This record gives sequence, C-alpha cells and structure tokens, in this order.
Amino acid sequence: MSAGLIAASARPYKMVNGAPVLAVPLRVLHAWLSAPTFLFLLTLTAMLFRPPDLKDFPIDRVALLLLVGCIGLRMCVRREPMRTYRVTWPLLALTMLALWGVVGAPYQSQSWSLLAAKWIVPLLLFHAAGLVFTDQNSIRMLEMFCLAALLYLTMTSIFFLLGADSLIFPRFILDAGIGIHADRARGPFLQAVANGVSLNILGLIALDSFRRSKLPRVLAMILFLAVPLALLATKTRAVWLSALLSIVAVVLFGRDRRMRRAAVAFCLLGVAALVVFAVQRFNSQEFSERLQDQSPVDFRSEIYQAGWQMFTEKPLLGWGTDASVQTEVARRISDFHPEYYVFHNTFLELAVGRGLLALALYGWLILCLFRLARPAKTGSQGPPRFLDSGFRKLWPVILGVYLVDASAVVMNYQFVNGLLFTLA
Repeated sequence: MSAGLIAASARPYKMVNGAPVLAVPLRVLHAWLSAPTFLFLLTLTAMLFRPPDLKDFPIDRVALLLLVGCIGLRMCVRREPMRTYRVTWPLLALTMLALWGVVGAPYQSQSWSLLAAKWIVPLLLFHAAGLVFTDQNSIRMLEMFCLAALLYLTMTSIFFLLGADSLIFPRFILDAGIGIHADRARGPFLQAVANGVSLNILGLIALDSFRRSKLPRVLAMILFLAVPLALLATKTRAVWLSALLSIVAVVLFGRDRRMRRAAVAFCLLGVAALVVFAVQRFNSQEFSERLQDQSPVDFRSEIYQAGWQMFTEKPLLGWGTDASVQTEVARRISDFHPEYYVFHNTFLELAVGRGLLALALYGWLILCLFRLARPAKTGSQGPPRFLDSGFRKLWPVILGVYLVDASAVVMNYQFVNGLLFTLA
C-alpha cells in the first residue's frame, strides 16, 4: 500500500516538474512562429550591418535561415501553398544559372557570397514578403523600418562629412583596412555606391510617406535638409546623377500634387543647405577633385572594352564560371592589375558571364518589375497607405534609380537587392 501511495504521489510530481522543461522550447517555438514580421525586419537589419568584407559572425545568414524556417513551418502548419508571381520565373532562372556556374567551379567563399547577395537573397525575400506583409500593421512596420534606416544612413553620412567620427556607429565604418571608399561616406555597407543607392530609394519612400501625411513635419524638414548632403557626401557621380534624375522625374511626371511640391521643396531646401554649408565649412576643392578624377574613367573604359570583346567572342552562353572570366580579363587588361576585376556594369557582367541568355532573362525580370506599377485589379479602399496605388506610380522612379546605378556598378549589395525585392 505504501508503495502504491509512493507511486501515485510520484506521477504528478514528475508531470509538474517536466512541464517547465517542455514549456520552454514550446514557448520559444511559438514565439518564433508568431513573429515573422519581426524576423523579416531583423533580417534586413542584419544585412544592413553585415557587409561582405567584414570578417565576423554571419548574423545575416543566420537571420535569413531563421526567417525561411519560420515561414516554411508556418506554411506547413497552415497548409498554405507556395505562391508564384511573374517575377518568380526569370528570377529563379537567373538564380539557377548563377548557381550552375558556382557549383561547377572550385569552392570560393567570395563566389558563394556574391551568389547569395545578387540572386538568392532577392529570391527568398521577394517570396517571403508576400507571405509576411499581409496586413496594415505589418506593412506599416515595414514603412517605419525604411524611415528609420533612412534617418540612420543620412546622419551617419553627415557625421562623416563633418568629421564627427565619434558619432559614427558601428566603428568598423571608419576602418580603412576593410571595404573600399574609406574617404567617402560609405555607411555600414563599406561601399559608397551601396550607401548612395539606399539613401536615394529610402528618400523616395520618405516622399511617399509625406504624400500620405505619415511623415512628421519636423522629421520631414530634417530629411529635406540632410538627405542632399548625405548624397553629396558619397562623392559618387552615378549616385548624384540618379538622385537628380529621380527628383526631376517626380517633379515632371508625378501625378500627386503634394508629392510634386515635396520634391520641389526637397530641391530648394537642399540647395539652401548646400549653400550654407559651402559658406561655412565646405571644402570645395575636395569635391572638384572628385569630379575631375580621371583614373576611374580610364579603368572603366578599358574594362568595358575588354568585356565587350569577350561578349562578341562568346555571345550566346558567355564565358561560364567566374574563374574563367577573371583569367581572361586579366589577360586582356595591361594598365590595371586589381586583385579582382569588376565590370562596373551589371548588364555587361551578365553578358560576359552568361551571354544573351542571361541578358534575356534579366530583361524579362526588369519588365516584370516595371509591370508592378500598373493599378491593382481590386481598387484600394480607405485612406492612403504604404504600398498603395499612389506608391505604384512612384515605383518606376525607384526602379529607375536602381537601373541607373546598375549601369555604373554591379549590383551585388544584398541590402539594396533585398529592400528592392521586398518592396516589389
């Protein structure tokens, strides 16, 4: 009898003590599955602060895996089918084409990193965004993230321009031993063009927020004054050109009167800020030297010529693996000898690597992206919101900024690509 009492009393004791052991992982699993929006924005944040040249813990890859795992498990639990779009097929084909070139070559971490930044990240975030941002609260969180990122990148660039190094975070931005463009406002990307493209796209998003009266006036005034200075601090001519063209496009072709006025105010206040800064602390000689710097033009001219010759020799399928391309470019260029040859043009790189096949797929992808500007089949109801029909009219300008800069650099920036395809 005593043994039975002991057994009876032991069973509830084990259950009570075992419950916390089971509850902890279940709560972690529940929190993981119930926060896809947080995980998505965390992934974008990790990509913002994790440049490829930074030899540190790959928090961006871990965050991406957590996001994909969360969405995949939610789809299994809810029995949701995987949705496809017009953009899916050319983007998937380009990813498979790039993957084929990497798999067939000896392992190089740089090649896999570029593959992820250019194709895998956009492919995953594009489809994940369609499953995560499905209600107004999540879409509003995405807008707030964009505005916060714009404010951070703007202030960081201006601090660099003013020489206020103590205010720049993270500190690796000031480390000239990693990345490139250490003499420019390169932000956490460690690359001035990536910083400039991000500032431009996020600035256009801020204009859309101003159109919908979702941008506080104080913040609007700060951004109107600061964003032009931040763009100027990148000291990159392609960024300056794309920013100018984007504002002109909004002023001339924008249908929303409030947005056009905001764009004009952006120009006027930006010019006023530049004049005031020039009178007080501006070093005009530094920027004039940047405008007159001929060495980048000479290098681009030579590598463009070599790339075009390589394309004409193998126009259909290109030269294949990155190792073959690098060897052939090094053989053709004599005046410049960098460690790694970059074509500084997304379209030329595709043409040399995979020929007309890749160019046709990329043209198909861009066409599908432009078609997103068409009005939705179901008209929007209620007050203006982020990513509404008004934003669709701004989308070609955002995509134009991306393409203008893509003609001057190779778009292997994972945050820029991830942000663009998230919006898409």
